[in-house]
Amino acid sequence: MDFTFSPEKDMQKLEAAVAALCGPAALPAQMERYQRIFAGLRETFGPFDHAAVFSAPGRTEIGGNHTDHQHGRVLTGSVNLDIIAAVAPNGENVIRMQSEGFPLAVVELGDLEIHPEEYNQSASILRGTAAWFARQGCRLEGVNIYAASTVFKGSGLSSSAALEVLLGNIFNSLFNENKCTPVQIAQIGQYAENVYFGKPSGLLDQMGSSVGGMVTIDFKDNANPAVEKIDFDFASAGHALCIIDSGADHADLTDEYAAVPNELKTICAHFGKSVLREVPEADFYAALPELRKECGDRAVLRAIHIYDDNRRVEEQVAALRRNDFDTFLAQVRASGLSSWRCLQNVVPAGYKEHQDVALALAVCERLLNGRGACRVHGGGFAGTIQAFVPLDMLEDFKAEMERVLGQGRCHVLTVRPVGGVRLA
Repeated sequence: MDFTFSPEKDMQKLEAAVAALCGPAALPAQMERYQRIFAGLRETFGPFDHAAVFSAPGRTEIGGNHTDHQHGRVLTGSVNLDIIAAVAPNGENVIRMQSEGFPLAVVELGDLEIHPEEYNQSASILRGTAAWFARQGCRLEGVNIYAASTVFKGSGLSSSAALEVLLGNIFNSLFNENKCTPVQIAQIGQYAENVYFGKPSGLLDQMGSSVGGMVTIDFKDNANPAVEKIDFDFASAGHALCIIDSGADHADLTDEYAAVPNELKTICAHFGKSVLREVPEADFYAALPELRKECGDRAVLRAIHIYDDNRRVEEQVAALRRNDFDTFLAQVRASGLSSWRCLQNVVPAGYKEHQDVALALAVCERLLNGRGACRVHGGGFAGTIQAFVPLDMLEDFKAEMERVLGQGRCHVLTVRPVGGVRLA
């Protein structure tokens, strides 16, 4: 294991790395965070001489809502909110992870099998990541990890993917000589989430966090996704990227998320295929009468959304490349409408009194008044919405959204150019 950083002697080295990552203006606040994780590591696990330091960002889904699990296209970006961690050896055959605000996770390296009682817990992601590297022949050793996050839980910015990418980078750096690429780190994270965490996610979240910057991804070959960087600054187009927390918790909505790919599987099964990308769109529309009877109308509508949103991603990417921001915004609005009307991931089935995401969208659309764009963000059903807000109305927009939803609910973000990384 490679531990070379000393908080007592090497802080200037870390400051330079953090400044390059976050910008000089953010350095004082960021360094307070790093000092806190060193203190937390020491207070939780005891004294240490040397450590390793890592960061992994949250991600924002800019285009392609639920298209990734059907081997479709997405547009995504890492954001300037992240999980950071300090890691030190413990000389034992156990990995312990203390994430601020969460229970201590303990994984014995001699027991890397699936633990169903850990579903939906961070311990399962830690165990699943360790298991993947162990099965590649990596010699794992005991470490203590102390982590702190600004990727707020339930935000749609995928705190779980950020944790997966963080752990993937920790294991890759300490035990695997950095042999895994960012794409492979993302795939390891998806494995841990699908198999050990118990959530049937696609690969968008992990890719957005791991690769870094704004990228478009084609998952036609899911084992080797095609990734292209998109060089575009929303501020240069006079808009800010906002993620608005609706206030709803999506922790108990796994069944709602799972229903989307499960219903699409029934569509695919009609054609003897496993994902919608393998079903020609013309064949799908020709079979609509049979599909309605076999699969139900909601499954059919969800498939229509996937076909259309894949096209919208291509159009968004082309618009950004030719600096046509109006067309980009039009596609964002169209995706949002399709998500609400066809994908139906705005309001959980049967919810009446609490329709947080729908309310947030309604307020957002009223405030924008035909300018900018907004849409449901990420998995949907709860969590967040996304808005592109003209800079000249940003202050009033943020104030009114927070008056309605609560203070601290509207986050103005930027795209971070770097994904998961070791800083020291």
